Amino acid sequence: MRRNWSAAALTGVLAVSVLAGCGGGGDDAGSDSGSDGKITLGFSQVGAESGWRTANTKSIQESAASAGIDLKFSDAQGKQENQISAIRNFITQKVDVIAFSPVVTSGWDAVLKEAKDAGIPVILTDRAVDSQDTSLYKTFIGSDFIVEGEKAGDWLVKEYEGKTEPVNIVELQGTTGSAPALDRQKGFAEKIAANPNFKIVKSQTGDFKRADGKTVMETFLQSTPDIDVLYAHNDDMGLGAIEAIEAAGKKPGTDIKIITVDAVKDGMTALSEGKINFIVECSPLLGPQLMDLVKKVDAGEEIPTRVLTEETTFTQAQAKEALPTRQY
Repeated sequence: MRRNWSAAALTGVLAVSVLAGCGGGGDDAGSDSGSDGKITLGFSQVGAESGWRTANTKSIQESAASAGIDLKFSDAQGKQENQISAIRNFITQKVDVIAFSPVVTSGWDAVLKEAKDAGIPVILTDRAVDSQDTSLYKTFIGSDFIVEGEKAGDWLVKEYEGKTEPVNIVELQGTTGSAPALDRQKGFAEKIAANPNFKIVKSQTGDFKRADGKTVMETFLQSTPDIDVLYAHNDDMGLGAIEAIEAAGKKPGTDIKIITVDAVKDGMTALSEGKINFIVECSPLLGPQLMDLVKKVDAGEEIPTRVLTEETTFTQAQAKEALPTRQY
């Protein structure tokens, strides 16, 4: 069901040079604003912590090139202070629009007010902020992370329907304080709360990283040998956990059922092989929608304050069917 516009909008890339910043730390990936009448977009990315994030960066860079938008790209490398500095640099450079995916939810009011005072509209992508002053940004485009957590919980409830034995669950959380970590935890917990057999016995951040997912899962296995289910907030942590589970002599997907979020190719491959049992999709291909919003904001048009992305879920059979044409 992936958006029909995604494939079309990602074709005909006009400038290969824009791609050089993918996952990197450079501040600039476009020409100076104003000389050619093009819109200049300053975009600050969280980092390159996962396959999802890399695909998200590529989508934004390719879509900017296709749309004829000059892109100034900055990689925050997972640090809020880097992101705030990048936004201030964009303000100094007098870009037309600023977009960013916040590392964490809190602590943005001051820099967003600086952008507002400079007359530069801001668009939030992928992750929200907790500011009470919604006039500091024009819109938020991204997923409903609570719903993603609910979908994961719904699958688990259905999977154990009619069974009475205790179910020990371990949870690999995303980056502490980030919107997807908070919301995916909340949605999942609310869905399983009605069943007293479900118990989250361990919950710890893996920072959305594969290596950290493996390390944390190793500690889970050592301290809690009786684990029935793993809920990982993204595919990469789940894939790292699979390595730890296999090293411990257990069979992922069978001895320990695994639920993840994202549906990147590596995760979908593991799902198709039965190593993951269920994946909730969170598409990284936000670039085309973002460029459309950038053009409308720059033109002074009214836009929705919340733009949701469409998402689905995948079982093993559905993953096998989807993999041959998977874009990320």
